[in-house]
Amino acid sequence: MPTVRFLCAASLSVVTVAAVFAQVPDPAAPVGGPRPAASANDIELVERVLAGRREYQRSLEQLRAHYLAIGDVERARWAEDELRQFHRINKHAYRLELDVPPPTLQAAQNIPEANELYRRALTYKDKGWGNDYLDNQRRAEIVLQQLLTSYPQSDKIAAAAYQLGDLYEGKVYKQYRRAAQYFERCFQWNPNTQFDARLRAARIYDRQLMERGRAVELYREVSSHETDPKQLQEARKRLVEMSAGR
Repeated sequence: MPTVRFLCAASLSVVTVAAVFAQVPDPAAPVGGPRPAASANDIELVERVLAGRREYQRSLEQLRAHYLAIGDVERARWAEDELRQFHRINKHAYRLELDVPPPTLQAAQNIPEANELYRRALTYKDKGWGNDYLDNQRRAEIVLQQLLTSYPQSDKIAAAAYQLGDLYEGKVYKQYRRAAQYFERCFQWNPNTQFDARLRAARIYDRQLMERGRAVELYREVSSHETDPKQLQEARKRLVEMSAGR
């Protein structure tokens, strides 16, 4: 399995960096279940982009490891800096069927390793400021994607999907369609989730993607599934407004 050693803040040593994210796979790698048939001719190009990302990352990791092995700390730091910049790039999914696992997964098993990945992701998510904040969101994304890739039967997958939706909707990514699909996976994998995933997805389809039909479906699901008074009030109010053409 390919590995990611996402780069820690510059104040951490090279050795510490390698230890923190050993054995975390590339988040661009396909996850979960069979791929749907392509509906457009871009799928081959997208797969080539994803493969190119993985190969570039692996090559830099191998180069850095080589320099560490021979004691060339300066060049190892160069490779580490290049990896850091690579991870800071906002990488779009382009084809969500290559990124988002299918809705048929079931959050069923209590898996300690998955629990630890979820805990680790939350230690990075929304922490820091400036470049530290940016880097921490990337770290959180990588670890959450690792959870989905390695433990698709974990009872943490719905929570991980919600956190990914929150990341992709946020200011670092602003990938709204990707965010909406991860919010949907949250309640599809766990219909009784305590997260406001239905409402978050509805808002995105309503406000960012302008897909009002899907937004109406989700607002109705909020009305029929949720018990939180604030969620119910918002969903019902918006349904009334939309029925009035607003």
